[in-house]
Amino acid sequence: MRKHQGDLAKKYVKEIKSADVWSVFRILADFVKGFDDLGDLGPTITMFGSAKAKSGTKYYKLAQQLSSTFAQRGFNIMTGGGPGIMEAANKGAFKYKDIESIGLNIDLSSEQVPNKYTTTELNFDYFFSRKVMLVKYSIAYVIFPGGYGTLDELFEALTLVQTKKVTGVKIFVVGVAFYKPLMKFLESKLYKNGMITLDDLQLITLSDDLEQIIREIESSIINQVSILEESGLGETKYCKTLSEFVKDENRKSTEEENV
Repeated sequence: MRKHQGDLAKKYVKEIKSADVWSVFRILADFVKGFDDLGDLGPTITMFGSAKAKSGTKYYKLAQQLSSTFAQRGFNIMTGGGPGIMEAANKGAFKYKDIESIGLNIDLSSEQVPNKYTTTELNFDYFFSRKVMLVKYSIAYVIFPGGYGTLDELFEALTLVQTKKVTGVKIFVVGVAFYKPLMKFLESKLYKNGMITLDDLQLITLSDDLEQIIREIESSIINQVSILEESGLGETKYCKTLSEFVKDENRKSTEEENV
């Protein structure tokens, strides 16, 4: 009996190890897919928010409006590829032919159905590899109201910026009424108890002023280019793409002034 139980235990451990080995290959596939398909993107903004937001509701319409304005200014839009706020953001960018509307989907048992407004769609097996891609190739993160997943993405972005794993990236939170209690918690509990600094607290720009968000993101690109050049990354393809974007925008502004 004991020998039989021991054999079963060994078999079970062997099956787990075999599954772990195959998981490694799936993880690698997630990253290779993301690096290959997203590495050549120009300036991109990632927008996060609830998959449960309904079409026509306040934040759905705001996300679509903001995304459309970003796309009109030449920014690609990246989302988690699902419904709700993600759909709204992709929908706002979808009509601009020279803009990528990117959806990074994940296989879930419920809720996460790909939306139809993406020009580039990637599917991931793992949340963590998908999350890397959502933040790696973006110059700014815009967070709309959402649940656990959205909050996870917000705090992941904050941690990356706080620890300088990403630099020059702006974090905007849309939904003053929705997020004000969270901001009060961060200030009264984390900041007041010395868990975070004032600079950490100020990493978040809480605003419903869409024009302010657009202005700050556009001005931050110049700062990002400077940071990359100071870090010895001025010759990288990403830095050159941002530099070209800034030059194009300056040229357009000059042409408009001369008209």
